[in-house]
Amino acid sequence: MNLAAAPHGFLSPTGVEIAFLLVGIVTFAAALVTVTTRQLVHAALWLVVALGGLAVEYLLLTAEFIAWVQVLVYVGAVVVLLLFGLMLTKAPIGRSPDADSGNRWAALTVAAAAAGALVWVVVDAFRTTWIDLDGPAAGTTRVTGESLFRNWVLPFEALSVLLLAALVGAIVLSRKAKADTAGAPAAKEGAH
Repeated sequence: MNLAAAPHGFLSPTGVEIAFLLVGIVTFAAALVTVTTRQLVHAALWLVVALGGLAVEYLLLTAEFIAWVQVLVYVGAVVVLLLFGLMLTKAPIGRSPDADSGNRWAALTVAAAAAGALVWVVVDAFRTTWIDLDGPAAGTTRVTGESLFRNWVLPFEALSVLLLAALVGAIVLSRKAKADTAGAPAAKEGAH
């Protein structure tokens, strides 16, 4: 029995599986830095790395359409909107000690519980499902697009309304702060 005819198993990963694991580790590390950094702009930039890593994972799973939607919608739109909101609200560029509420252990506990529940649900749902990466593609772009825009249109629209509300809120907060600082010197001059 030669090496090429050896059965594929857990202890003999393919190049795609090794790449998937390495990209997954980089994505996980970027996600950890995103939630632990105290600089808001750096957190947004690390979020770009994490979301880009997810797009690469989709490419490795031969889901090209979902990968490009990930890049266009999340990396291209959501992160730009987040950075735009940070600029409008004049968030501090450097370290932000007031951004830490002191509830790190409670947040870590909730995050670990949510991650555990998510892993349990996904493993339970797909326990006997295997993806044959060497076989023909399971879904075409047309089938995936129809599923997304027929079954998932309402969540996408709700997300767009939420993002629009966040943008309007950032504009209102930045204008209100500007009006407060402009009115404060006039009040001081009237008192003298």
